[in-house]
Amino acid sequence: MIDVQHQVNSVRRTVGGRTLEAGEARVITISQSYPTDADDLWDACTSADRLRRWFMPVSGDLTVGGTYQLERNAGGTIQTCEPPRRFTATWEYGGNVSWIELRIIEEGDDRARMELDHIAHVDDEMWPQFGPGAVGLGWDLALVGLAIHTATKADVPPDFENTWVPSEDGKRFIRLAGEQWYRAQVTWGDDDAVARSAADNTIAAYLGETQN
Repeated sequence: MIDVQHQVNSVRRTVGGRTLEAGEARVITISQSYPTDADDLWDACTSADRLRRWFMPVSGDLTVGGTYQLERNAGGTIQTCEPPRRFTATWEYGGNVSWIELRIIEEGDDRARMELDHIAHVDDEMWPQFGPGAVGLGWDLALVGLAIHTATKADVPPDFENTWVPSEDGKRFIRLAGEQWYRAQVTWGDDDAVARSAADNTIAAYLGETQN
């Protein structure tokens, strides 16, 4: 059983900017604290066997310079790796290239935080229509799986997202988390009307609804 309100409130979400060699980029940051130590959380986020248990199957060479492929999703190249604290990689999907940076932050003997940046060029074609929630809600759903896995040590069913999101709890989660990405976009400095439209579009897309 997933406590929807608790899960939404347990996640930190921010929007920011970063200067890359290729130009300006937008950064969405999402993080959550988990009831496990830093070494175990690092293993859950970097081991192919553990990733399969809560996220999705991954193949490839999970070492610096190696390439990875998530099943029916993004692939890329591992750029840096500093176990058990940080790794960076490209995130290549649908002909677009962005970047991820994952950090593990120790919060005591039996608690650690996973913090992830997803970085994309400002000319990313998805941003004007969908804003930060386009990738943010996808990561939100991943963090649900990680929360279940770290709390129970159980495997999350591979079809969890497809079966849970259409449920009443799943729909409520998408709406509440989508509202949090709207607030993060406004806090960053985007116009309220622009952020409102982007959030509405994103929520509708995740729920399979048609926007007027």
